[in-house]
Amino acid sequence: MLRILTIFGTRPEAIKLAPVLRELARYPDRIVSRTCVTAQHREMLDQVLALFGIVPDMDLNLMQPDQTPSQVAAAALERLDDLLQVERPDWVLVQGDTTTVMAASLAAYHRRIRLAHVEAGLRTHDKWHPFPEEMNRRIADHLSDLLFAPTERARQNLLAEGIHDERIRVTGNTVIDALLWAASLPFDAHNSDVPTCGRADVRTLLVTAHRRESFGEPLRRICAALRTLAGRGDVHIVYPVHRNPNVWETVYTELDGTAGITLLPPVNYRELVHLLQNCFLVLTDSGGIQEEAPSLGKPVLVLREVTERPEGVEAGTARVVGTNPERIVSEANRLLDDPHAYEAMARTVNPYGDGHAAERIVAALLEKT
Repeated sequence: MLRILTIFGTRPEAIKLAPVLRELARYPDRIVSRTCVTAQHREMLDQVLALFGIVPDMDLNLMQPDQTPSQVAAAALERLDDLLQVERPDWVLVQGDTTTVMAASLAAYHRRIRLAHVEAGLRTHDKWHPFPEEMNRRIADHLSDLLFAPTERARQNLLAEGIHDERIRVTGNTVIDALLWAASLPFDAHNSDVPTCGRADVRTLLVTAHRRESFGEPLRRICAALRTLAGRGDVHIVYPVHRNPNVWETVYTELDGTAGITLLPPVNYRELVHLLQNCFLVLTDSGGIQEEAPSLGKPVLVLREVTERPEGVEAGTARVVGTNPERIVSEANRLLDDPHAYEAMARTVNPYGDGHAAERIVAALLEKT
């Protein structure tokens, strides 16, 4: 029996690992699958666990108000080291670029346990953008024994850093697996606080902005752009706001009560998928939405200076616009006012996967037994 311990701590990790956990469960005669959550983000993580029916075997419950990356890393490393000493899995499986991922990778290395990294090889080649994710994923990649690159570009990034090709598998991104599954679920709009989208006379713009490098002035600039766009009168901006006080307080100070803008608490993943399905355009500094939106034919304006997902930009599904208000407004207006520009972005094939990444990942792990 192959013993696999999957460790994660945030909502994005849970979304992208849910298809893998479901696939692991298909092999009860060959795999012992165990899960541990650090609960780096408690409330938002629990929403996804409930939706996908994930019941963790271990819950470290590390979340503290306004905690720093160093505090998360220290607590996670200490607790995970103790856990790995007891569990002794054949593989530790992690996903992405959170502080939980970095700490789990280091803990596995210290215990000489093989590490598998889902969504390996993403790079901006700038250690400060995104912060701290860029260095978290580099550390995880170089400690990993098996690296699941979502795209060929990600594989080339790893090869350029001296990682042997025999350790790399190009699988597609598991977020597409999760998205297609969630989109197939029924959605009761009458029992949800998410506003109705898709009206012909008012187009909905979905906004998510919460990254650490956006805190302060960059986020205020984004809010200024949103106020200008709302002033058009023919758009409805829907913004689920992250609970981090650096985000929540800024956004509500700048935008609360603005006509044409609806601020929401964090929505669950099925509600987010509903918003994606029914919006006209996405403005985001998030990573996962850059991958999800193209599968649903929604153009993406990336509210960052650089992206580790250039495949979307090259394919034409996304455009990096930064946080300059004039640039954001100009690019959004172009898509709102020029049907040809909009269709060129909306009809591009998603470069991030076909919905079968989890199957490839589990097959590769079984090969290593």
